[in-house]
Amino acid sequence: MPSFDIVNRIDLQEVDNAVNITKKTIQTRYDFRESKTEITLDKKDKKITVTTEDEMRMRAVQETLVENLAKRKVDTKCLEVKASEMAAHGMIQKEISIKEGVDSDTARSIVKLIKDQKLKVQAAIQEKQVRVTGKKIDDLQVVIKVLRSSNMPIPLQFINMQN
Repeated sequence: MPSFDIVNRIDLQEVDNAVNITKKTIQTRYDFRESKTEITLDKKDKKITVTTEDEMRMRAVQETLVENLAKRKVDTKCLEVKASEMAAHGMIQKEISIKEGVDSDTARSIVKLIKDQKLKVQAAIQEKQVRVTGKKIDDLQVVIKVLRSSNMPIPLQFINMQN
């Protein structure tokens, strides 16, 4: 029976590239000359940490980072930006988490959206993904089209299409 999986995956290498490009951009900018601005990516915890001296520089770093992520085709819906907090020596620190996988609330809304279409398909939540199966590939393609046009809080990818 034909099926496919709905997932939310982020290419961490592209995130790493965007962080490195942002670092290089900041080093060459005039308004960051002699500032103690630092950006680090923790691939294990999937977090980007930005440390700088003031709120204006923090906004500039964040905008540059988001711009570079968009250029590298990383959807910014997967970013969860936390509020700035004070760090040592009067510095400001901000943590940006990278969300991967389909959380349970989003998975339930995906299943509900699929059921509302009244197609002959079944959607099942499996760990951090949703599997959709049906007798006709055309029905599965309709589901993909509906999900692409919907406004989900996370980016969705459709993988493992099987006949």
